[in-house]
Amino acid sequence: MGAMIRFGTDGWRARRDGEFNEENVIRVADAAASLWARNSPGAIVYIGFDTRPDAEALARLAARVVAGHGLVAKLSDRYIPTPALSWNIAHDPRSCGGLMVTGSHHPFDYLGIKFRVADGGAGSTEFVSEVERAIVPEPSELRGPIDVVDIATPYLDALASLVDGEVIARAGLHVVYDPMYGSARGHLPAVLESLSVRVEEIHGEIDGDADEMRPEPIEPWVDDCEQAVVEHGACAGLINDGDADRVGAVDEHGRYVNSHKLFSLILGHLVRNRGLSGRVVLGLSSSVVTRRVAHALGCRYVIKPVGFKYIYEEMRKGGVLMGGEETGGFGIPSHFPERDGLLMILLLCELMAQTGKTLGQLVAELDERVGATSYARRDLRLQNEDIEVLRTMLPGINPHRVAGRVPERVSHMDGLRLEFDDESWLLLRPSGTESLVRVYAEAPTVELRDRLLDAGVDIARGELN
Repeated sequence: MGAMIRFGTDGWRARRDGEFNEENVIRVADAAASLWARNSPGAIVYIGFDTRPDAEALARLAARVVAGHGLVAKLSDRYIPTPALSWNIAHDPRSCGGLMVTGSHHPFDYLGIKFRVADGGAGSTEFVSEVERAIVPEPSELRGPIDVVDIATPYLDALASLVDGEVIARAGLHVVYDPMYGSARGHLPAVLESLSVRVEEIHGEIDGDADEMRPEPIEPWVDDCEQAVVEHGACAGLINDGDADRVGAVDEHGRYVNSHKLFSLILGHLVRNRGLSGRVVLGLSSSVVTRRVAHALGCRYVIKPVGFKYIYEEMRKGGVLMGGEETGGFGIPSHFPERDGLLMILLLCELMAQTGKTLGQLVAELDERVGATSYARRDLRLQNEDIEVLRTMLPGINPHRVAGRVPERVSHMDGLRLEFDDESWLLLRPSGTESLVRVYAEAPTVELRDRLLDAGVDIARGELN
């Protein structure tokens, strides 16, 4: 009997030398295809893959399983960013969805499958639950013929048309780009160079160092980009995660710029420079900076649990300008209701070009306008049984004093979030994809932030008095 398969906040992932094998890929693809075939018989399903070993072969296998259900399986002819898959689905009225074989931001010894539905989004929690329930113990024997097609080019051409190419070309930007050995390598530099941006790409070829890097655009994994920006005298370092639905950045001094500030800059650009408006959707772990900026721009904002699928569900209601989460995944639903790390990089380039300012100058202005805070996350690794105990206990935890301070508000929306009278806060949340408890804190000072983080770790370990 096959292994139990459970989906996290964005699909299923497992070790390549463990449960991510042909049998389980067949079972997962079969479950999704059975639902698509029942609801949209004969529809098109797009299948993509990233740069990791075995990703292409397993995507081809998944495509044949999908085709076995009478669906038209269109397999990418090369590795692609996940946003390319979403774009093609969203812009093809004959498509009912797609699947992406990718390790995303996880270590290189992992692979996974992400689903996308007819609008290019990740689908509702109900859809994910349906797929889980449809997984059968034994792999299906159904197979069918597939079409191998160019999924990358139509998306990349459309991407370049979404920004002001003349403004960017006149600015003479010089950037470092780090795809973190992922599936945007080569693709995004080609788009940037077509806009006359000078690009220094690092980690553009798979080599021995790839196994040592976690392709997540946060510190310490962005150290090489920080050094490269200084060495090349670039105006910014721009980074995508392994499948390019997330974005990270480094300023011209080699200083990491966190995702909250990037979101705030892009949102401000859309409203002030492009004249757009609408609601903003933020994840529970987002910085107070993003809320201050949304308020200052006149954008009503709503807070959702961690995971872009919750932001997607809010986007489906309409009237949303932009949604984003702490991990650097930002989406603009007028493009498609999912994250697109490549588009976010182009918008940052457009912002720098239009203002004539470097990324560091833009961040300094942001801090001056809305106030700087200190934000950090700690990942606490625990045994699975301890995490499950904590998950059960968190809804009943209501501490009267934490780090010597009295919480003004307590939320159990997703884990435990405590808010204090100076806008500082603490969040504990067991990960949905890893054996970790994530502890977040933000405060006016580093010292207070760290005291809150220490207290959060104590709560997670059951040491709160």
